[in-house]
Amino acid sequence: MTESLREGRFVPLGPLGEGTQGKTFDGVDKREGKPVAIKRFDVRGARAWKDVELAEREARVLRELSHPKLPAYVDHFEEDGTLFLVMEKIEGESLAALRKRGAVLSEDDVVRLLRDAAEVLAYLHSRAPAVIHRDLKPGNVIRRPDGSFAFVDFGAVRDKLRPEGGSTVVGTFGFMAPEQFQGRALPSSDVYAIGATALTMLTGTDPENLPHKGLGIDVRAALRGRTSESLIDVLEQMLEIDPDRRPSEIAPLLDRFGGDRKSRKPKRARWEDEIGERIEEGARVFERQMKDAAKKWEHDARRFEHESRERAHDDKHARRERRQREREERRAAQFRRRHGRARGPLPWPIALVATLGLALAIPVVAVVLKVFLPLLFFVLSLFFGRKNFAAATANVRLAADRAIENLRRAQLVVQRGFTPPREEEQERVRVGPADEPRMRVAPEDERHDAVSEAEREAEELLAEERSHKKK
Repeated sequence: MTESLREGRFVPLGPLGEGTQGKTFDGVDKREGKPVAIKRFDVRGARAWKDVELAEREARVLRELSHPKLPAYVDHFEEDGTLFLVMEKIEGESLAALRKRGAVLSEDDVVRLLRDAAEVLAYLHSRAPAVIHRDLKPGNVIRRPDGSFAFVDFGAVRDKLRPEGGSTVVGTFGFMAPEQFQGRALPSSDVYAIGATALTMLTGTDPENLPHKGLGIDVRAALRGRTSESLIDVLEQMLEIDPDRRPSEIAPLLDRFGGDRKSRKPKRARWEDEIGERIEEGARVFERQMKDAAKKWEHDARRFEHESRERAHDDKHARRERRQREREERRAAQFRRRHGRARGPLPWPIALVATLGLALAIPVVAVVLKVFLPLLFFVLSLFFGRKNFAAATANVRLAADRAIENLRRAQLVVQRGFTPPREEEQERVRVGPADEPRMRVAPEDERHDAVSEAEREAEELLAEERSHKKK
């Protein structure tokens, strides 16, 4: 068991009782400063989902009940896979603890037990739908210090019968009415359980160990000489084995009970007790309503605080976005002022015309690139090729004429030692085999200069041919 529950509000102190799958602890409510009873139910240890459903039903039913002889509901929650039911702790000692000490109740105490039980069962059975305890026994009845009795445990302590199969029955052997073995629980079933509890506290013996007549308990044999005949008659009717013949209320039996006149309070005292109980019940209801209202106010305050934080966060985000938009608008205005035009999209007529023009221009450009451009290149190549060819032919002819002339000059210089006259002095005459031009013998230095000039002219001619080839 943890040191605290519900964020430190409830602090368990020690165990009070234990059932099949549930355990009850003594505890303290730190916020209210009151003692409480904390009932724990381990969901993971449940043998069937029905057990979990019963635990949830107990919390739901107890929350709707408000009676001075029943524990008041405080809280119901789940932590770490465990269900917890917190209720008001009823001060006193259980009848089971009295039996364990070997104590028994007197006839007057039993009559008061029956009266308190009649009041509680009338309250439970009159609700819509009727609330049936189904497990009334000495362990679930608390005797308060003032002698009154309170009733606790609405389903936390359960025993499964018929382990071989069949329906699941909730209750305790000996104190459970016979019809509960069939899975049926009636208002008269709680009457039977109270009768068995009263008989046990009078005799100090468990019901299954008392004398029986047929299937039912022989009340007269069990109480012979111990109590009055009136109480025996009342208990015999309450422990009737047939649920159709058994009464569903205890109060009418006590009104006809003659042996309890000594213990019955005067009418004025009963009226004062009833008024006091009603005032106490009203105070408890008012206190519970105030607690519920306080919880609602606290929840509303937390929700308002959460919504305020969300609104503040949204406002901050909106301001940030607004500043971002303003910055973008300022940048756009600066760009328009700087470039003299807007950055926005074109008007749709201009965009439509541009799109149509682009769609028509693409095929035209493709035709030009595929047809007219190759034809133009072909014509230009023919024109420039012809011009270059004629120039090349002329150059070749000129070079050939110069080369032939130079060769003739060189040949004459080498063979005869003559140099022809210069062009401005020479008369161009046709040379024939019978008529040769007059030649003169040149000096040695002139012949050397003529040879050098011929070589230079030959080199120039070769250089011109090379440059022409490169071009």
